[in-house]
Amino acid sequence: MKLVLTIIGVILILMGGVWILQGFNILPVGFMAGQMQYALYGAILAVVGIGLLVFSRRRRKAPAAPDDATQGH
Repeated sequence: MKLVLTIIGVILILMGGVWILQGFNILPVGFMAGQMQYALYGAILAVVGIGLLVFSRRRRKAPAAPDDATQGH
């Protein structure tokens, strides 16, 4: 699950970067070129991707269930 969240986070960051560049008309390709709202959408998407990366990196594995044999019951 950690790997999947990391991959999705990276994809969101890359997509957001492309949208930002298109919105600022630095990458003048497609219908988003020169449209400032897409630069905003790209920034939001990139922030969500960064948040997902941080979440996936800080996520810990669930503690193992105690073994009945070691508790002496």
